Amino acid sequence: MATTVAAPSQPRRRSQQPRVSVRVREDEREEEGGHDHEYDLLTAALIGATIGAGLTWMLRRGPSGQRPMTPMLKGMGRGANWAGRRAAKLGVAGARWAADRGNDAWERIPRDEIREHVSDYMGRARELIDDAVDFELKDLRRAVRRQRKRLGI
Repeated sequence: MATTVAAPSQPRRRSQQPRVSVRVREDEREEEGGHDHEYDLLTAALIGATIGAGLTWMLRRGPSGQRPMTPMLKGMGRGANWAGRRAAKLGVAGARWAADRGNDAWERIPRDEIREHVSDYMGRARELIDDAVDFELKDLRRAVRRQRKRLGI
């Protein structure tokens, strides 16, 4: 009878990557957005298909050879034309009214008070801007000093 030599038992080698469970824990799934997160791509595809189908339907040519949007666009054009003519007539009437009563209205405007208020606002704005610029300059000078000390200059 022949004797067989058994290979010495060696420990199994472990792979370099750690073992990770395939399942995702429930709390991790909730952090990622749950099931709603899974359907975002599907929702985007359905919205795109709906918009594409609607545009195709609106821009197609019907049996008469016209697009379904043509009558609506013609009606919108007529409405815009009417509105433009009415606006022009009313604009002329408003301009005539302003020309007739413009002097009276101009005299009622308190221009001196407006000038004083605007000059007050402008003065305050100048002061605030000057303060902000002074603060930024001081801050910049401090930063330059710090850098010089750090560099030994």
